[in-house]
Amino acid sequence: MFTRRTLIGALASATLLATSSLSFAADKVYIPLISKGFQHQFWQAVKAGADNAAAELNVEITFEGPDSEAMVDRQIDMLAAALAKNPAAIGFAALDSQAAIPLLRQAQSAGIPIIAFDSGVESEIPVALAATDNVAAASLAADKMAELIGKSGKVAVVAHDQTSRTGIDRRDGFLNQMKNYPDIEVVTVQYGGGDQLKSTELTKAILTANPDIKGVFGTNEGSAIGVANGVREMGSKDVVIIGYDSGRAQKDAVRSGLMAGAITQNPVGIGYETVKAAVMASQGKDVPSNIDTGFYYYDASNIDDPEIAAVLYD
Repeated sequence: MFTRRTLIGALASATLLATSSLSFAADKVYIPLISKGFQHQFWQAVKAGADNAAAELNVEITFEGPDSEAMVDRQIDMLAAALAKNPAAIGFAALDSQAAIPLLRQAQSAGIPIIAFDSGVESEIPVALAATDNVAAASLAADKMAELIGKSGKVAVVAHDQTSRTGIDRRDGFLNQMKNYPDIEVVTVQYGGGDQLKSTELTKAILTANPDIKGVFGTNEGSAIGVANGVREMGSKDVVIIGYDSGRAQKDAVRSGLMAGAITQNPVGIGYETVKAAVMASQGKDVPSNIDTGFYYYDASNIDDPEIAAVLYD
């Protein structure tokens, strides 16, 4: 039988337990990740890696991005909304390497560490960048292209943008490496925003203007699939296509021989390392400024090798 004293004690204990539970929930580290978008399977793979790290490290994350990689303003709005929640840290994959800097300065002033992932910014504010060495990867793509076209002839680039660090580094990595092949001419660089349809139309225009072109490099998933579609629609069977990233359509193109090969990143590793670095930074721990998540070249001969298959995604 409860006395008044035991009832008060029970209520006090229940209140203390509820308060402790609320305190625990409030103390759980919250880290928002702002990506470049969701239209490519690449970002779904990055999210999977981030979710894995969040579960392992017992932190709360959100993962979002604009509907299109051309929507810089929308991404900035997302970053502002994330910043307003006063998170422990923020993961950010910039669509524009300069547009977000004012907000990143606000984060720095508030003591909120920024982990750049996939694509950096023109600033020293991020404490780390978890990404592929895009210059080196695109240089390898250039070498593969040169080898496959006999180190002479015309080639072109269909890039996803000229504002993000990935777009800039992949374009320049390819172009600079091609300077080592004096008999190869890069006739044009076109920008399709990573959109398959736009990249398809750009490719068809390139092939129409340059019927003797030997190769085209697509700098991300949407660009590469667009290039493959453009080449197929034009019936240009002898054009060597080198892509970037994977995804089901791109893997199918490699298996069929439509695409000679592609560079694959490690998107799951990018997501995982971003969350891991964000947790460390929020705890005041030292974080490597550059976290190289690696890359590989794959073609029909090695696409099923265990080392390659582990970093490809659908």
